[in-house]
Amino acid sequence: MTAAGRPTGPGPAAGLSQGSEPTGGLSQGSVSPPGRSGLRNPQRAVAGLGAGLLSLEALVLVLAIQPMRVVGGGLSAAAIAAVVALAVVAVLLAGVIRRAWAWSAGIVLQGGLLLAGALHWSLLVLGVIFALVWAYALHVRRVILG
Repeated sequence: MTAAGRPTGPGPAAGLSQGSEPTGGLSQGSVSPPGRSGLRNPQRAVAGLGAGLLSLEALVLVLAIQPMRVVGGGLSAAAIAAVVALAVVAVLLAGVIRRAWAWSAGIVLQGGLLLAGALHWSLLVLGVIFALVWAYALHVRRVILG
């Protein structure tokens, strides 16, 4: 024992008797009920996830125009217009993501990006990546909101 009365070496830590719990800790029996995420406002958290993802997608699409021109060769005006249109739709959807229909519209957006892959191969690659990320975001939404 130390001068403060705390045990040294192996055994219960910080002077706790066997079977007692530290203050502020969760007992093993107290877990959140099924279906509760533990978030203060799950709707807002999920909306933030969707808005952030759509904003990131719009940014990546706009920034991808120049590398597509350099690496991919002949980038058509139709491909550039498709990229800009998809980026604008992504930003608009990010603004209304709190509405339930916006999540379905996000699926349509990912499909549009996959279809734009017919205009340039790199759009197909971006479409696959963002479709997978969007599918994961939908999974997280389903888990959190039930």
